[in-house]
Amino acid sequence: MAYTIEQLQETLAKARQEIAKVVIGQEDVIDKALIAIVTRNHALIEGVPGVAKTLLVRTLAKVLGCDFGRIQFTPDLMPADITGTNIFNMKTNAFDLVQGPIFTTFLLADEINRAPAKTQSALLQAMQERNVTIDCDTHLLPDDFTVFATQNPLEYEGTYPLPEAQKDRFMLKITMDCLGKDEEIELAKRSLGADAPEKVLESGGVEAVVPANELGALRAALQNVAVRDELVDYAVAIVRATRSDDSTLVGAGPRATQALILAARAYAAIKGRDFATPDDIKTMAEPILCLRIILRPEYEIEGMTVSEIVERILQEIPVPR
Repeated sequence: MAYTIEQLQETLAKARQEIAKVVIGQEDVIDKALIAIVTRNHALIEGVPGVAKTLLVRTLAKVLGCDFGRIQFTPDLMPADITGTNIFNMKTNAFDLVQGPIFTTFLLADEINRAPAKTQSALLQAMQERNVTIDCDTHLLPDDFTVFATQNPLEYEGTYPLPEAQKDRFMLKITMDCLGKDEEIELAKRSLGADAPEKVLESGGVEAVVPANELGALRAALQNVAVRDELVDYAVAIVRATRSDDSTLVGAGPRATQALILAARAYAAIKGRDFATPDDIKTMAEPILCLRIILRPEYEIEGMTVSEIVERILQEIPVPR
């Protein structure tokens, strides 16, 4: 089935409504998660424990008709624990593949910054190539394979910074903050009854808005959202400015430019438009660039943040008319 841009926008609007039945007060988070999905990218979710990171991904899988898998990353997790392994079958006198939890569509890599380097490497191959190698044999993952990796803030015990090459494979970073007072009161009241978020999801209170295996067709409709050449030049100028800024040790690479343009186009579709604007570029700049920029130590000591650098760059780069 081929989707029109109007059908794409209608489907995204329905998806947001269904997800909001379970995930309370996280509209911006939901939008960014949908952007990663419709652009066929991965997302890094950061937040303290208990802000519904796992619940968000489970709900996304349900609403978009996809399989869900979860891996709890720990310091002793090995590559075979996530990819699977070949086991000798004495009846058939041959090796049978026992697939690991990575063989799914939406994968929640929980607390990814607790895993050792070898395991990170296996995950990196799956993210980049959407396949895994087991005993020299390559096995394909689903075409819609998407990783939602959660990480605790680095000041938490037992966490380690992700390598820059791995962070660059994520399209954007989604920051999930604690709920506001009114939203937390609503969550507490709902938890006392049958409409608790987890119960709503488990009882079938959330409907799928896309038939199984049609996510790719839905994604193709995104090409009908117009992105002017001036916007492409604007996005390139913003990303390149991160490399020449005096306060940055490492700026964003070309993959950030691609992510920024694709995210702006998806954001426009979510907002009900068939064209992207400079404001869409500005909105998506921080979650995409902050993931990739590394501050010089002397500026970091002074208390400067990456968000401040991105904001300054957005103010300095001329906006296309």
